[in-house]
Amino acid sequence: MRRSRRRKPKLAVWKFASCDGCQLTVLNLEDELLALAGAVEIAHFLEASRATVRGPYDVSLVEGSITTPHDARRIRRIRERSRYLVTIGACATAGGIQALRNFKDVREFVSIVYAKPEYIETLSQSTPISNHVRVDFELQGCPIDRRQLLEVLTAFLHGRRPNVPAHSVCMECKRRGVVCVMVARGVPCLGPVTQAGCGALCPGHARGCYGCFGPMETPNTASLATWLGRLGMADASLVRVFRTFNAGAPAFRAAAESHES
Repeated sequence: MRRSRRRKPKLAVWKFASCDGCQLTVLNLEDELLALAGAVEIAHFLEASRATVRGPYDVSLVEGSITTPHDARRIRRIRERSRYLVTIGACATAGGIQALRNFKDVREFVSIVYAKPEYIETLSQSTPISNHVRVDFELQGCPIDRRQLLEVLTAFLHGRRPNVPAHSVCMECKRRGVVCVMVARGVPCLGPVTQAGCGALCPGHARGCYGCFGPMETPNTASLATWLGRLGMADASLVRVFRTFNAGAPAFRAAAESHES
């Protein structure tokens, strides 16, 4: 008797303005990649293969921010063809490093960098995907964490919400037994306001957290800025630390603006 074959869910991975680091995290799943490829049909992933399959797609992973009018039109088409759309990384969830343009006149940059600026079509700001289309889940990080990515993929393939922690990096330090670099050594650290996910990588090497994973849930940036000021950090430095990888995230953006002169 012929057995009916159940269709595998279609997975698509899309790139916008970014460094490709979060797509590489998908490829770096290593031991899990073959199992993932067996559980889904990888229908569109140009970082891995030129072969593509037409949509609609069950899950779309989107890396990168929207920086051009073409990007804005393209993400709307992807949304129409995707059952679930998950944004991955600081660029897709907060505009990324390129969101630093949001605080300057991008036309001045274009006139300096390009010999023929009249041929450049760009938006004045770099914005997250959620500013343009409905997003089902945002996975933060620069780059994202492979364990959290697996959890998100498994959750959507099984029809449940991902279990990704919303607490701060400080919790990860305590679980690892890492001595607080700010309290014990006076090292400036964004850990108290940054979402967990990296395993306290920098504090584990006696360095302060750089905020790669963006704001945690309800971060108290005003309190942290007060403590950083007591460590000798001037307003200009406070603006810089909140405007690194997640300059466009509302909580970090507001914290930086409150210290601008």
